[in-house]
Amino acid sequence: MPIVRRRRTPSTVAEQLVEVLRQAGVERIYGVVGDSLNPVVDAIRRTDGIDWIHVHNEESAAFAAAAEAQVTGRLAVCAGSCGPGNTHLIQGLYDAQRSGAPVLALASHIPSTEIGTGFFQETHPERVFVDCSNYCETVGRAEQLPRIARIAIQRALGDGAVSVLVLPGDVADLEPTAETGNGGFVEQSAIAAPPSAQVTALAEAINAAKTVTLFAGAGAKDARDELLDLALTIKAPVGHTLRGKEFLQYQNPFDVGMSGLLGYGACYDAMHDADLLVLVGTDFPYTEFLPGRSTAQIDHDRARLGRRVPLRVAVHGDVRETLRRLRPMLEPKDDRSFLDGMLERHCKALDGVVDAYTGDQDQRTPIHPEYVADVLDDLAADDAIVTVDTGMNNVWAARYLTPNGRRRVIGSFRHGSMANALPHAIGAQFAQPGRQVISMSGDGGLAMLLGELLTVRRHGLPVKIVVFNNSSLGMVKLEMLVEGLPDYGTDHDPIDYATIARGVGIDAIRIEDPAALRDGLTTAFATDGPVLVDVVTDPNALSMPPHVSKQQIRGFATAAGKTVLGGGVGKMVEMARSNLRNARALKP
Repeated sequence: MPIVRRRRTPSTVAEQLVEVLRQAGVERIYGVVGDSLNPVVDAIRRTDGIDWIHVHNEESAAFAAAAEAQVTGRLAVCAGSCGPGNTHLIQGLYDAQRSGAPVLALASHIPSTEIGTGFFQETHPERVFVDCSNYCETVGRAEQLPRIARIAIQRALGDGAVSVLVLPGDVADLEPTAETGNGGFVEQSAIAAPPSAQVTALAEAINAAKTVTLFAGAGAKDARDELLDLALTIKAPVGHTLRGKEFLQYQNPFDVGMSGLLGYGACYDAMHDADLLVLVGTDFPYTEFLPGRSTAQIDHDRARLGRRVPLRVAVHGDVRETLRRLRPMLEPKDDRSFLDGMLERHCKALDGVVDAYTGDQDQRTPIHPEYVADVLDDLAADDAIVTVDTGMNNVWAARYLTPNGRRRVIGSFRHGSMANALPHAIGAQFAQPGRQVISMSGDGGLAMLLGELLTVRRHGLPVKIVVFNNSSLGMVKLEMLVEGLPDYGTDHDPIDYATIARGVGIDAIRIEDPAALRDGLTTAFATDGPVLVDVVTDPNALSMPPHVSKQQIRGFATAAGKTVLGGGVGKMVEMARSNLRNARALKP
């Protein structure tokens, strides 16, 4: 018989907690049931409007919650039972914390009377989770709820970070002593206005500089129009980070690509050749790719200012509001020679590698992973959510997925955890069930959390899982080669993941012939329900960063052998050529 669930006055602390979560708009909790967590799971069973989403590893629960929070911008929740159950959450919570995702983790605990006795499965979650959260507190008495739950939720929403509630199982079973109430939560943040003296200092620095480059990250996502207007006013090339790409690259006539280990194009040169570099909404961590001189920075988080390189000018404030206040103070620049030169250099850089990854790709075996990413980009829906495994798949996503203002690309871009793509896809699909979700999974990452195929099957999620199956840890191999080391321990036995998927009840296609790739992906994307596409790709397809040191070059020369270096750039070359044509048309 179907379970009848209804709202009622909470009879336990666990029920009260679930009621507070419902007031916060939470519709599901990801986790694995068990012992100390059982009172919470049972409370969910008896409450309308909220579901328990069973996954197969608590790490996946936290990844799924992180993706849901990033897609919706609202609170998402995961849970783990005492001891190993909640320590499994750590990897995904680090990812959520570093991605700025508002996530609440329920870490259930051993009986409160046994804490400190070396009891079975005893850990100290109030210590364990401190480094991957902004708020971590233990509920020791019924009187602490619902207040402490409301604090944890508001901290997660307010900070854009992880909150952890540690809840012993026996406390969860206690009768509530305080009224639950109906208090709401503040989800919209105030806009931080920058100090006028700082904006003036930035305007003076830009006006005094002959050439300026803008380098923007995800923090500029709501200031796209203002950023492009700034670039037009001061004739500045615009580079972007990986997280900023989806918001800033599309229809950008000033685009010069991306810098960093996964970068491409003329971004590195534009940053280093400019008189002034302005970092806009980015906490880009790779200082070796930054010039380290004559740099300005705009960020809403004051703690981030100047922590990567010394700053000539620092502005604390909302990026959009800062750019709006900055614009009237600027003296427009007429000289486009620096901008046009960088656009030409960018186009030439992309043209220089594109020939190696176009033309006869549908005839080359093993299949080049660049070709897979390029075809995937062609066939994906305009509003698809693509989740990307850490490693070489990050490179292919950075270079081949074409942003358009509607697509989302989610990955463990700040924490760099393997195995994130499939659990991220699970959370994204639950959050937006009518939207196409594609997991770009590496075979190494998929293998680590292979049990989540069962989660996809159990819940009937229509996720499309595209496996780049090269029987190798490609990024690790590249790291070894850069250091001049022969790759060792990076290759593993070939695995037929399509057969595994079919064994758990998921439709699957295995592709070894590049001529079959487009039809195979087309069929998969058009199929209702989950599909795994197992594509056998070239393990020697690696990617050279846009700038390498002499030491790294020596490493490649020593160890690379027949390794293929370079990397295509997909449809970005078309945009670069278009931008260059437009720039030339503006010349007198």
